[in-house]
Amino acid sequence: MKHSRGGQSAPPFTGGLMSRVSGLINWTLLVGLAALCWPSTGMADISPDRERALRHLLVQDCGSCHGMTLQGGLGPALTRTALAGKPAIMLREVILHGRPGTPMPPWNTFMSEAEADWLVQLLLNGASP
Repeated sequence: MKHSRGGQSAPPFTGGLMSRVSGLINWTLLVGLAALCWPSTGMADISPDRERALRHLLVQDCGSCHGMTLQGGLGPALTRTALAGKPAIMLREVILHGRPGTPMPPWNTFMSEAEADWLVQLLLNGASP
């Protein structure tokens, strides 16, 4: 089916798909710029009780999509090897804000930036559930 725009044919990929692709590109650029502008963070001071709660969330909630051993499932693996080379700030932003157009939800209502940073460092250091 051809779409006409002032006598010219428009590509069939207009509307929803192009909008989603454009949104994903914009989101990726935003995360990339944030990674360049924000300093990387180390392990935050998290209380032992909150650490236990975050580890529980990692196993039960994250594990429901990323696999109970974080080797992958509906979502990608969250192992040290799988995450190698990925900027910590990008991983934090994915945790906090999700990934539009995918099943990955935002977790910013359940944890602070410092707690997300703590989880990222835990994963990057090869923590196992």
